[in-house]
Amino acid sequence: MKKKKCIAMLLAGGQGTRLYSLTTKIAKPAVSFGSKYRIIDFTLSNCTNSGIDTVGVLTQYEPLILNEYIGDGKPWDLDRTNGGVHSLSPYQAKKGGEWYKGTANAIYQNLHFIEKYDCENVLILSGDHIYKMDYSLMLAQHVSTNADCTIAVIDVSADEAKRFGIMSYDENKRVTDFEEKPQNPKSNHASMGVYIFKKDVLVEQLKRDEEDPSSQNDFGKNIIPYMLTHGLKMYCYSFSGYWKDVGTITSLWEANMDLLGKKPAFDLNSEDMKIYSKNEPLPPTYLGDEAKIKNSIFTAGCEIYGRVENSVISEDVYIGKNSVISNSVIMRGTRIGDNVRISYGMIDESVTICDGAKVGDRESDKNHIALVGRNQTIAKGAKIKSGEVIESL
Repeated sequence: MKKKKCIAMLLAGGQGTRLYSLTTKIAKPAVSFGSKYRIIDFTLSNCTNSGIDTVGVLTQYEPLILNEYIGDGKPWDLDRTNGGVHSLSPYQAKKGGEWYKGTANAIYQNLHFIEKYDCENVLILSGDHIYKMDYSLMLAQHVSTNADCTIAVIDVSADEAKRFGIMSYDENKRVTDFEEKPQNPKSNHASMGVYIFKKDVLVEQLKRDEEDPSSQNDFGKNIIPYMLTHGLKMYCYSFSGYWKDVGTITSLWEANMDLLGKKPAFDLNSEDMKIYSKNEPLPPTYLGDEAKIKNSIFTAGCEIYGRVENSVISEDVYIGKNSVISNSVIMRGTRIGDNVRISYGMIDESVTICDGAKVGDRESDKNHIALVGRNQTIAKGAKIKSGEVIESL
């Protein structure tokens, strides 16, 4: 088998508890986003656009929908004979089996996959971020500096810095300091959770970490600090584009709203670094005579008879007469009856909202999103308060 310059390992097994009912039945990377996508589309598309044709997707929590969605990888041009996309889950081996204990342990349990493709470098990714990035540019820097590990960083505000791994680096971009979620950050250079390792270095560090009973088996908490302390060559790769960690309801809502306006913060339609997705053929959207759409996006298969403003509508959504949807995200397959009011709401897939129901409040804000989980039915005339969470069935 031909030696590969780089393969990718995509961490997609997290439970995503801060997304509440959105992840009760599915893995976080499979959550809908931006009318016709799922969150994992972004990292898979980035790999394709960067010339990386071998991707291992590490699944664990509620993997069924995610595995079915990925399938053979064809929508992302990852249906390859030598490489392609592969779903990797914890499995029973001769010495027993166990759930992934941390990000590093997840990769450790799949070293056989890395060794199979005889690669020079390994790209580690998270499946729960929204961004476009050409990893080949990061790989070029990694090779030119002869780095043992290169970490993608993005500058964040001082208020946000406490949520991330924060780095300092010298004039050559070599890492001089790293701290995971510090109370008093020394800089605003935040790790994006995107790493490139020399394969041999990664294998050595994972085996060493696995033998340490005190380790939490995590890249940010254990692997990166150890490598820095022991003098391995670690460099930063600065990224200045759009990047959003969508691990909370507020951040997921914000990322969807960033798609709106004449100049959206994040353009899904640009031809460079196109985002691919797996979508079933659907008829064109039908707009009724009374339908009004303002500063919103929608896609195929919808029927809209009401008013939609400042909202993101996914495929195959029905919105009845005299209904008003504002500042909200409506996910695929949802049915909304007549005279419904939804404001600052996030409605999961295949929900039915009966006539006259009210979800959220026009006086609310992004920090009090009303959330309705998948497959739920909201009764005729029912009222869901701002910030209320209706769990998935």
